[in-house]
Amino acid sequence: MELVQDYEQQYAVQTAEITAQIGRIAASSGAERNKLISDIDRQLEESQELLEQIGLEIRDIPQTSRAAYTSRLNCYQAEWKRLQQEFNNAKIVRSKAGYDSSVDEFDEIGIQEDQKRRLLDNTERLERTSNYLNDAYRVSIETEQVGAQVLADLSQQRETIQRSRGRLREADADLSRSSRILNSMIMRAMRDKFILVVVVVAIFLVLVLSIYFSIS
Repeated sequence: MELVQDYEQQYAVQTAEITAQIGRIAASSGAERNKLISDIDRQLEESQELLEQIGLEIRDIPQTSRAAYTSRLNCYQAEWKRLQQEFNNAKIVRSKAGYDSSVDEFDEIGIQEDQKRRLLDNTERLERTSNYLNDAYRVSIETEQVGAQVLADLSQQRETIQRSRGRLREADADLSRSSRILNSMIMRAMRDKFILVVVVVAIFLVLVLSIYFSIS
């Protein structure tokens, strides 16, 4: 999960940079504009690769935490698509037919108003991204707390099972000792019974012999 959080932080930083650069496209021209577009293209590809890495890491997350991370990934993917669309729109606005990059068709007031609008849009996007990160951090903390509680419960259950197993071993040992004592008592009783029978038979024989010799 730590690796996923690292990817999320990298993604947040990169999307914030992309948002700021998209806002600068309208005020740029020529080589500067081309460089901005190239940089944004590259960063969009890198951010998409980060999302793919997050998706791969989520597959290895335990089932109890996977749903929260999957929901966050869906939000990131929606945000990425929105950035891609805004980037395409920014390129289209400055690429309309008849536009000459060497001649600015907008007057100074128009440029200022457009920059203000884009600045507000960028601020809103940054706030949404910040909210996403705050929510993701909160969910991550809650998930860690739940995981820690689950681990504590499992540890307690393991100790209980080990104690029960120890008591079962002791009970089994007691039963074995009781069985040996009982067997010993049975053998002793059988031996005593046998001796008693022998004594009775001997007395009977003595009596018979005594009677026989007395008659004779």
